[in-house]
Amino acid sequence: MRRKLAAGNWKMNGTSAALSELDALAAKHPSPSVDVLICPPATLLHRAAERTQGTGVAVGGQDCHAAPSGAHTGDTSAEMLKDAGATAVILGHSERREDHGEQNEDVRAKANAVMEAGLQAIICVGESLEQREAANTLDIIGGQMSGSIPDRSTGENLIVAYEPIWAIGTGKVPTLDEIGEVHDFIRARLERRFGEGVGRSVRLLYGGSVKPSNAAEIFGVSNVDGALVGGASLKAADFSGIIDALESV
Repeated sequence: MRRKLAAGNWKMNGTSAALSELDALAAKHPSPSVDVLICPPATLLHRAAERTQGTGVAVGGQDCHAAPSGAHTGDTSAEMLKDAGATAVILGHSERREDHGEQNEDVRAKANAVMEAGLQAIICVGESLEQREAANTLDIIGGQMSGSIPDRSTGENLIVAYEPIWAIGTGKVPTLDEIGEVHDFIRARLERRFGEGVGRSVRLLYGGSVKPSNAAEIFGVSNVDGALVGGASLKAADFSGIIDALESV
């Protein structure tokens, strides 16, 4: 049985004052029946890990370098994130792919580094509005999966997040049938590549304008094991509603 996961991506948001939201979240969900993960900016990661130690909230990173160390000014390695308290790392988010020109092979290299460090890689895939309207969604997702997901992947070190680019932060959400089609496709591709055992054990998250008001119906869709949440994860009150919805599935 795949354990459900509510993951929050704070992106480039949050200063020290935002850590109080973690206190509120941990107090609201002292023993959650689902996994809860918050990925704050790197400047807050160590303090967030200390703040949530012994609670039902884990913390993760938003990106890493593929190398374990070296002359890479401004970058952070997977080992450094682990040392700061991270248990997982988001990789290949559309904002990284678009803003920094990351290609599938870059994401795969980073994912290998994350897995080598003993962390979970949350690999993001998703299509643009133009690709969706051209009926190329599954081809795009399949290509991203083939290029970005390492051969060493297992249900313990890999999580796949489907985030249609056109739905991120826009308030637009695919229909439940559209979400289900992509998640079923991802599951089938994983099973074909890694075998049924591994393929069925990898958790699949949906991300893109998930809110307390629409979370329950999204979590009822086939092969949706949780969510990767952006803006609604910044406030404990909002994210708590999403956790409640996931726990009720």
